[in-house]
Parts: sequence; C-alpha cells; structure tokens
Amino acid sequence: MSSTTISVDELHKRYAAGQAIDLIDVRTPLEFREVHLPFALNVPFNQLKRSPLIANRQASTANPLYVICQQGVRSQHACKKLLSGGLANAVNVEGGTAAWEQAGLPVVRGEKGFSLERQVRIAAGSLVLIGALLGFYVHPYWLGLSAFVGAGLVVAGVTNTCGMGMILARMPWNHIRFDGVASMDSKGKDVLGSEI
Repeated sequence: MSSTTISVDELHKRYAAGQAIDLIDVRTPLEFREVHLPFALNVPFNQLKRSPLIANRQASTANPLYVICQQGVRSQHACKKLLSGGLANAVNVEGGTAAWEQAGLPVVRGEKGFSLERQVRIAAGSLVLIGALLGFYVHPYWLGLSAFVGAGLVVAGVTNTCGMGMILARMPWNHIRFDGVASMDSKGKDVLGSEI
C-alpha cells in the first residue's frame, strides 16, 4: 500500500481556494513550535497511534489527511503507517515544511529550539569524540563506541530511518506537553482547546 503525494504549491492552492484541509505535522512539538504551516496540527510521529485526532477519523472519510514533516521523510513513513492502520486516504506533502518555506508561503514562527536533525548530529559527534578520547587515553576498547555510532549512522543512511533520532524525539526537551499529544493550531491551542 503506497501513499499519494502532493506538492506544496498544490496544497497552498487548495488552502487558498477555501477547501477544507486536514493537515498534521509529524515533527516533534519543539520543531513544530519553531515553524509550522498556519493550518497544521501537531501529531508527533511517535504518537500517531495514540492521537485522538487519528483515532476519531473514519477509515471511509473521503477527505484526505495531509501529512507533513521537515523534508518529507517522516511524513512518508507516517503515511505508510496510517494506511496500514486502516486510514483510507493519507497524502504526503512533498518536500515538507522546508519546501513550503522555500516557496515563500506563509508560516507561523515561534520560539527557536534545536531541530531533531541537529540534536542527532550533536549526540553522534559527541559519542564519537568521547569514544576516541577514551580509546586513546583509557583503553583501546573504548574505540568500539565510536565504531558503534559510525555503524549506526551508516544504517540510518541506508534505511533512511534514524534510531538515535527516534530516541531523541522521546526526550523531555522535545515535548511541550507530557499528557498526550501536543497538537497546536495556529493560535497556539491544542486540539482540546487548552493553551499550550
């Protein structure tokens, strides 16, 4: 089962024409808070199954559920997950929020934070450096830490899935709320209507 895609220009045309657009952003709440589309709701990838927004959606709903992330990779995985879970119509937004911004389309900007990709680079680089230093000064066995991280990065590149990124996405600093899905609309309210 493969998901369909839509370009950011086509999505914007539909939004500007007044069509009802159901759009979820599967990035972390921290990434979402930094910059997002004005009509997007945040449902982090690792919380798709628990999201009331997804659970309440009928499998037979004719309106597509558009899915976006930073560059289109996580949203593509999310669409596959949603389709295999019984959702009838999940559509991946090609190029993600980055392509939307590059096209000069309107975004909502908030407080800046470290993107998940940047956190992965910092964590991986730190572990490699620590492993090399410990291997040189303490015992050569510590070089295994650097080798392990390097192998993990190769696997992440080949499979286009980053285990370290999935772990970091669950860290407390990547969450705005801890009592479920932090789904915000453009006014900074979650789907239940409370301020975040």
